[in-house]
Amino acid sequence: MSEQAHDTFSTDRASLERDCDIEFFTGPGPGGQHRNKSRTGVRLKHRPSSIVVTATERRSQKQNLDQAFERLARKLEELNKTPKPRKPTKVPASKKRARVEEKRKRSATKKLRKPPGRDE
Repeated sequence: MSEQAHDTFSTDRASLERDCDIEFFTGPGPGGQHRNKSRTGVRLKHRPSSIVVTATERRSQKQNLDQAFERLARKLEELNKTPKPRKPTKVPASKKRARVEEKRKRSATKKLRKPPGRDE
């Protein structure tokens, strides 16, 4: 696992603004003249984790900026979660017997597909 997976990232707005590179760009898609002239699309790059999020849904740059920070905070919260350790379970004897029986049936089916007279 990478070293970044063990780091915890703060998700409050002030620290996100400090740790991010903010880039504004012309939003793609339909919207006509207003969409083509204004730079309302927002791209955030979180330097410590190198996560990049974009928001282009709204016509307002401020709304897109808020949306992008919310998405970034959600992604960082997902990274901060520690997965529950898996507990290995024992395969019951009945399941082992069923598996062997299924293999025996499958083998018999495949043997029937061989051309007659070939003993290998």
